[in-house]
Amino acid sequence: MPELSRRRALAAAAVVAGAPLAAATAARAADHHHDSPGSPAPFDEVYRGRRIQGRAATGGGHHHGGGYAVYVDGAELHVMRNADGTWISVVSHYDPVPDPRAAARAAVDELQGARLVPFPAG
Repeated sequence: MPELSRRRALAAAAVVAGAPLAAATAARAADHHHDSPGSPAPFDEVYRGRRIQGRAATGGGHHHGGGYAVYVDGAELHVMRNADGTWISVVSHYDPVPDPRAAARAAVDELQGARLVPFPAG
């Protein structure tokens, strides 16, 4: 029987240590495609003179938002939920926020009155 090398021992330890992380990642991936009890609440408000809305998405389309759609003045704002639970949009991609409402508000701030042109996801 071959002797247990340091490399094999470290590889085995990494597999054992990574198992809980893999299970948690798989659970998050499953939630990514379905609305879960923790999905964001719908909203519909006027923010700085712009109507922002968010609700659970139905049907096809780009699904990085975890089944959630956000609109600014009726135009869809492409949003995406990060692995850590924060949200980003195509307008404020490098500034994560806690929820889709904050992503819509950040987009309105960034647009500075300009019209949102829908992002062609596909």
